[in-house]
Amino acid sequence: MTAPPATLGKLPADAFGMLVLPPVPAGLIEGFRGLADLTGMCSDAMDELGLAGTIPGSILQARDPSVRVVGRALTVRNLRREENFAAALASGVSMLADVEAHNLAEPGDVLVLQGIDLISNMGSILASLARRQGEIGAIVDGAVRDVDHSRAIGYPVWSRSLSPITGKWRIETVAINKPVAICGIAVAPGDIVLADEVGVCFVPRLRAAEVLERARRIGLNEEKRQAAIRAGADIAEVMAGGGRG
Repeated sequence: MTAPPATLGKLPADAFGMLVLPPVPAGLIEGFRGLADLTGMCSDAMDELGLAGTIPGSILQARDPSVRVVGRALTVRNLRREENFAAALASGVSMLADVEAHNLAEPGDVLVLQGIDLISNMGSILASLARRQGEIGAIVDGAVRDVDHSRAIGYPVWSRSLSPITGKWRIETVAINKPVAICGIAVAPGDIVLADEVGVCFVPRLRAAEVLERARRIGLNEEKRQAAIRAGADIAEVMAGGGRG
């Protein structure tokens, strides 16, 4: 049996929920990527299945609106540091340790970070490390900075806010690959993350195949209705049976 990966020693052992994320079933990521309207169709499918997991793009904004991602959630939880800024700075000790997550990342993972708003939880160095490790993007419930650098290296970021204020002396990382809450939505490590300009969807891992099947069905119905519009069908025919707006 392969030994679990080693951590960097920046956090105690109990800060890690898991060192290796559960595998994603074959074809699942590619299936979601094939949806014409990624988060819209997924959101509709989750509605039909009674699942809450969608966050509008006006809340978590795409810092590169041209990109969309589908991947596995690699989770981090940050808290506001207890010491005041002056004391933390004087100590010379940063308590930001989200680099531990990047150390465990596998190609195709998406960083999902429960962070602090209006203080940067991620800058250019960590974005570069994440990109090098094969991560395909980051979802940050909090602020980030250096987004021009993230765009330049092809590491898309969705965040609640932007801020030049460093988290180095203001934020403490307390958990890696444990459940987090992103804008009130519970996300477990290994869940499926979908993000585009319109929003972000978190799909529970054990329901992902079911959500994809339902989203594909929605997509096929939409294709038929679009074809009917192009063919000149009257409005009553196009709108028969309801469907997406």
